[in-house]
Amino acid sequence: MNKNMTHEFSWNNLFSWREKICSEYPDVFDLKIRKKIIDIIRDELKTESRILDVGANRKGLGEELKAAAPSCTYKTMDIDRSVQHDYYTLEEVEGKFDIIILSEVIEHVSAEDGLSMLKDLAGLLTPGGKIIISTPNISHPNRFWDLDHITPYRYDELGGILLSLGYDISGLYRIYNDQFFKRAFRMYITSHIHRYLDIDFAKSIVIVAGRQ
Repeated sequence: MNKNMTHEFSWNNLFSWREKICSEYPDVFDLKIRKKIIDIIRDELKTESRILDVGANRKGLGEELKAAAPSCTYKTMDIDRSVQHDYYTLEEVEGKFDIIILSEVIEHVSAEDGLSMLKDLAGLLTPGGKIIISTPNISHPNRFWDLDHITPYRYDELGGILLSLGYDISGLYRIYNDQFFKRAFRMYITSHIHRYLDIDFAKSIVIVAGRQ
C-alpha cells in the first residue's frame, strides 16, 4: 500500500481510506481469528528485535517475548509511575524500534490524542518496523463498555487512519480464545448466526502496520 509517512491526515478523507480497508475486508467477520496478541507479535519477532511496549501496564508481555527471543531488547512506556518503566512519556523515548506494541491503549484516549500518538510512534519505527495495535472489538456486545474507555474504533476506521498516515497494513485479526469445545462451537457451528446478527464473539481486533 503506502510506502512512506508523508500523508497528512484529514477527517474528510477518512471515508476513502476506510473504503480501501473494506475492499479487502468487507466485514469484521472476514478478519482471521487468532488466539492471543502474543501469537501475532511472535510472527514479527526476530532474534534481536528492539521492542517498545506502549501502555505496558505491569509488563506482562515482556516475559513471553523474552522467552520467544532471549536476545531481543524490551523497553516499556507507561504514564503509571507506580510501576518501574523505561519511559513515562513518548517524548522521553530514545532510539528506534523494530516492533511497537499498543495493546488495549488507544481506546483510553480521545480520537485527537490517539491520532497524535500514531503520528509520533511512526517516527520511532525503524525502516521495515511494525506497529501492532489491539483495541476492543465494538461488534462484541459489551467489550468496549468499560468506564475508562473513551474512543471506540471500528476495524476499518482504525485501518483507514493508519493508511492515511502512510502506514502499510500487513494484517488485520480478531482475537478470541476460550475452552476448546466452546471455541470450536462458536467458530464452526454458530459463526453464521453471529454474522447474521452482526454480534461478534471475538473480544478484540488487532492491526499490524509498518513503514518502509
